[in-house]
Amino acid sequence: MLISFLFMIFSTLEHILTHISFSIVSIGITIHFITLLVDEIIGLYGSSEKGMVVTFFCLTGLLVTRWINSGHFPLSDLYESLIFLSWSFSIIHRILYLKKYKNHLSAITAPSAIFTQGFATSGFLTKMHQSGILVPALQAQWLMMHVSMMVLGYAALLCGSLLSAALLVITFRKVISLFSKNNNFLNRNESFSPGAMQYMNEKSNVLLNTPFLSARNYYRYQLIQQLDHWSYRIISLGFIFLTIGILSGAVWANEAWGSYWNWDPKETWAFITWTIFGIYLHTRTNTNWGGVNSAIVASMGFLIIWICYFGVNLLGIGLHSYGSFN
Repeated sequence: MLISFLFMIFSTLEHILTHISFSIVSIGITIHFITLLVDEIIGLYGSSEKGMVVTFFCLTGLLVTRWINSGHFPLSDLYESLIFLSWSFSIIHRILYLKKYKNHLSAITAPSAIFTQGFATSGFLTKMHQSGILVPALQAQWLMMHVSMMVLGYAALLCGSLLSAALLVITFRKVISLFSKNNNFLNRNESFSPGAMQYMNEKSNVLLNTPFLSARNYYRYQLIQQLDHWSYRIISLGFIFLTIGILSGAVWANEAWGSYWNWDPKETWAFITWTIFGIYLHTRTNTNWGGVNSAIVASMGFLIIWICYFGVNLLGIGLHSYGSFN
């Protein structure tokens, strides 16, 4: 009787936290888009940040409650991993929010947490909201180590990729403007040629050698430097998490299936993701390939991660099919 009563309490609390977080996220999406369009409304931006804090604590309470209620770490299906992913986005958002130029960096990371949480608590994954018994393949101590490292790695890599994509947008806008003034860029249509890439890399550093800077160029330069700096740091952290997750998954696979690597669709795309961001780190540390080139690689990685994390789940095949929509 007591166990049934406690189960009912935890289920009700989980239900309440889910709806509170979803309601706050829905309001937060509206406020965030308004603040992006109208910079002068400082009060709304503060409200959005307070909502992100409340959402973070609701997600933390939701994960803890689900953990106690189910008796296992809440990373056994797509719904739970999305909640954990949104929670990871919220942590990264808070870290960037406390740093300098927080308005611009957090404006990129906040929507990631908002949309992920919104999708997780929407009607698409309603059947997964109720926690159940773990499938035999997941009844191991490696569950917490492997899946948590993978999801944390996905969150960090996605945020870093978005920062790189923002760097590309700002850089391309500046270069297009410069080419248009010279009537050169649109006529030759060589925006993705090696010469244009080299030109953009040179322009990203030209402000350092300019003795007198306009306020607008100086502001743009500072923003590009911040985006590049934080993108590199966050992706480096995510790459470490991803590496630990893949290695721990290989050990777990050997214990569960008798082989360290089976070229399962999830494993294959995880390896592709690891390779893409390994290339990013190599190009980023190379002075001849850094800047725009490394940002392009990171932006490509953004799509690869979603294919690995979400796209493979749409198929529902392979050894990781328990994480699919079905």
